[in-house]
Amino acid sequence: MTEQAIRKKRFGVLPGLLLAGLLWVGLPGMLVAGEGNGWQQLSSEEQKVLQPFADRWETLPPEKQQSLRNGADRWLSMSPAEKEAVGEKLKTWRAMPPQERQLARERFERFRNLPPEEQRRLRNARERFRNLPPEKRDLLRAKWRSMSPEEREAAKERLRKKGRRDHEP
Repeated sequence: MTEQAIRKKRFGVLPGLLLAGLLWVGLPGMLVAGEGNGWQQLSSEEQKVLQPFADRWETLPPEKQQSLRNGADRWLSMSPAEKEAVGEKLKTWRAMPPQERQLARERFERFRNLPPEEQRRLRNARERFRNLPPEKRDLLRAKWRSMSPEEREAAKERLRKKGRRDHEP
């Protein structure tokens, strides 16, 4: 597989990888948590999913424990197909170089800090892109890569303006 194909695959699954990362690692402070729970207070299903954290569970901050429990609950509610998909995304995430993972975390954090309407607009644009035929997606990617940084910024601004116009009453 070419480096370009690998990069395309990685960035195509990036949002899913972020979900997988959150599922297993959790982001402190993302959820409001109460008091910490002892390992014995977890259900047997939760203990099974959270086994990698068993030896240090009692030392984790309460918000981290709660985040991990929420992730375990999401995992337990998934279908086998969903679990398999998350497992594949997690493998891809772990195979990414640390710099790429850091870049993905930073992008996710920037996205989280956007207003809800802007997040919705970006999710919709991503979905429209994913629904394009593969040939059209490849053409758009090639066009994007061939642009200068200035041309990319101008294109982003045009898309932002178009997105705002599309949502006006």
